[in-house]
Amino acid sequence: MAPWDFGNCSVFVQFTRGRRVEKGNHRYCSAIPLGELFQIGSRRSPVRTRCGPRQGGRIMKVITTATAFILGSAAFAHAADKVTFQMDWLPGGDKAAIFVCLERGFCEKAGLELSLETGRGSSESLTKLATGSSDIGNADIGALMAARVTEKLPVTAVMSYYNEGPHAFFTLKGNGIESFADVKGKDVVTSPFTSSNVYLPLVLHDNDLTMDDITLTKSDPGALNPMLVTGRTDAVISWITDVTRYSQQAQDAGREMIVLPWADAGLVMYSGAIVASDKFLEERPDVARRFVGALLESVEYMRANPDDAAKAVTDAVPELDHATALGSLQDALGLIFNDVTERDGLGAFDPVRLKATWERVAAAQGMDLDALDPEDIVDRSFMPGN
Repeated sequence: MAPWDFGNCSVFVQFTRGRRVEKGNHRYCSAIPLGELFQIGSRRSPVRTRCGPRQGGRIMKVITTATAFILGSAAFAHAADKVTFQMDWLPGGDKAAIFVCLERGFCEKAGLELSLETGRGSSESLTKLATGSSDIGNADIGALMAARVTEKLPVTAVMSYYNEGPHAFFTLKGNGIESFADVKGKDVVTSPFTSSNVYLPLVLHDNDLTMDDITLTKSDPGALNPMLVTGRTDAVISWITDVTRYSQQAQDAGREMIVLPWADAGLVMYSGAIVASDKFLEERPDVARRFVGALLESVEYMRANPDDAAKAVTDAVPELDHATALGSLQDALGLIFNDVTERDGLGAFDPVRLKATWERVAAAQGMDLDALDPEDIVDRSFMPGN
């Protein structure tokens, strides 16, 4: 994260793996290469860091806990309220807002002590929220809708984050794919577990194509763009948050990237959302409201100060390149701030768009439309002014 100057705070980092280094009353975990971090898999490897100065060497402070007190404020003279935020994936530029909330005083102002935990997808994030391991976090709203139908999951969405789907085809100039219709007859590679695979048949159908019109294979996420750049496939399926990174890799190989967002091809829906445990919302509604307000301020700060927001991420994870984090952040901004945001407001859930999202999810998952009222999985009362 950014330079630590919150005063008399202690630093604590803990991994399942990695040698812990202690200096004075500051405890650290020795650096773990980002590639190894990705291999931790399903092991429970929370990292909690309390704000404090960085020491020498390659210290990897991946997830951060900031203890924040408002001095001189009667409203927050007591200890800050503890909240555990569950990320749906690993740190990156697209997750910058939560780091900004910790680093730039927004959590402090809200009287929060926030712990963050990494995840391995929306399913894991929702499970940890439902079981009470975490209080609030982010996950795909389509995954929440499906889980409500199949498992009656006690988790509720309190704020929209990505109001457009991040799914897209990536191809290279010269591969013969200039429009959505051009994917017919082409080789396409996707990762095994991306939610994009669920919506692929729908977006193809919207464009008068079927799954039989493409040759789809699956590969490791890290292999997608290398396969594209080296000519082993005509196109890959990835997220808009990868545009800068993929484009730079293509440019390094002397090629030009073409991106075909599925949102432009008829896939109109919400995707990423801020979701919370029903127990957390029922027992600590004021804390939930303060967190949502602080996060909204952080998102606005991220938009106005993208370079500093990216620095918050790379200071926390030195193995991440600043330019890559900044690129991912800027790619994600288009999913947060767009025509939908101008019309409905930041973080809002529009009933019509929410209904359309459920219709897409139900069609993709083979669920009865009557199995869920999409209004039942959102609670707008935690947004400022509600």
